[in-house]
Amino acid sequence: RGLALGQRQVSGKSNEITAIPELLDMLSIEGSIVTLDAMGCQRSIAEKIGECGADYLIALKANQGRMFRAVQRHCEVACFARGATLRPACDSFDDSHGRLVRRRFFVCSGLQGDPALNDWPGLNSVLAVETIRSIKGRVGTQAEIRYFLASYEDCPAKMAAAIRAHWAIENSLHWVLDVTFREDECRVRNRTAAQNFAMLRKIALNLIKQHSAARTSLKARRKKAAWDNEYMLQVISGKFHA
Repeated sequence: RGLALGQRQVSGKSNEITAIPELLDMLSIEGSIVTLDAMGCQRSIAEKIGECGADYLIALKANQGRMFRAVQRHCEVACFARGATLRPACDSFDDSHGRLVRRRFFVCSGLQGDPALNDWPGLNSVLAVETIRSIKGRVGTQAEIRYFLASYEDCPAKMAAAIRAHWAIENSLHWVLDVTFREDECRVRNRTAAQNFAMLRKIALNLIKQHSAARTSLKARRKKAAWDNEYMLQVISGKFHA
């Protein structure tokens, strides 16, 4: 099982994340891999996940200064420098949506003893994911390297799948809400009203997704429902016909 968590709630006094520990108390996550973005990269959260009987997979970015620099230095030598001896645990190609993407997934051990990481709870491995992307019809490629801290180490392919699944939530929900419903541009400021509108957008998104046979985009389907009452009734009822 996997659980992906994103986090925006921060206490005003100490930059301590408050929502994630509260959420973990409400969930049964034993035996799961919990994936977190960089906002959740805190020792207390990693320790809490371990206490719940789960494993963590947490993004590490430059806001974690000493840890990030230590991991970056190690991976540059061990994984990416000329003559590097560490081979990728997974190396895959994805040729879809007009893009060719190569993903190399490295599992680095031995960093637990580094002074910047030795007090990180439950750390078993550090992951480096290199993504090399080219878009058909365009000149040149783009390369990106991301780092992760992990307590799970048994199956590199499973960790690679968990990382991709984490961002699938962003791509399939949050990005769609912003593009299709322009959610980030919403000027509603009342907290209750904002929550209500967010719920209505998700309901509308789920309804228009039901028409999977349609070849038009979600945005086009939404516009058609606004202009065509008969089509809107089909969307609401889930019964589509030609």
